[in-house]
Amino acid sequence: MKKIILKKIITKINECNDLISALQFICNTLVSELEGYDWVGFYFHDQKKRELNLSAFAGLETEHKNIKFGKGICGHTAESNKPYISGDVSKESNYISCNILVKSEIVVPIFNRNKVNIGQIDIDSNNYNQFSKKDLIFLEKINLRLSKKFFK
Repeated sequence: MKKIILKKIITKINECNDLISALQFICNTLVSELEGYDWVGFYFHDQKKRELNLSAFAGLETEHKNIKFGKGICGHTAESNKPYISGDVSKESNYISCNILVKSEIVVPIFNRNKVNIGQIDIDSNNYNQFSKKDLIFLEKINLRLSKKFFK
């Protein structure tokens, strides 16, 4: 299933010349086609303000449009440059709750061609332990294609 979805997403990225349209397509596709991908969003870095700014997303509205570096799982990933998987967000001391239904989360950084972390894809699930290494690899492939197309 993920192979088919990945192919569809990569085809769209290759055909699309507008970053926001590509991001929104990815968000909508992941939420509608993958069970347990209940909220998907892209955050990008504002280095001056040292915060993440929400770009495209699909799922319930969130009040977290801007997240300071170091705050929450997303802010942690912005500083660590490493992906983060939480099987139970209630056990995370640094978790920022977007929605009381969220049980697990995965955040995967996006790097430009110079290997600088410029943003991330953030996915929330209403299921515990939703995300695995397979999800991480799947999302890294999406981010890599985005980077090659839009972040030179």
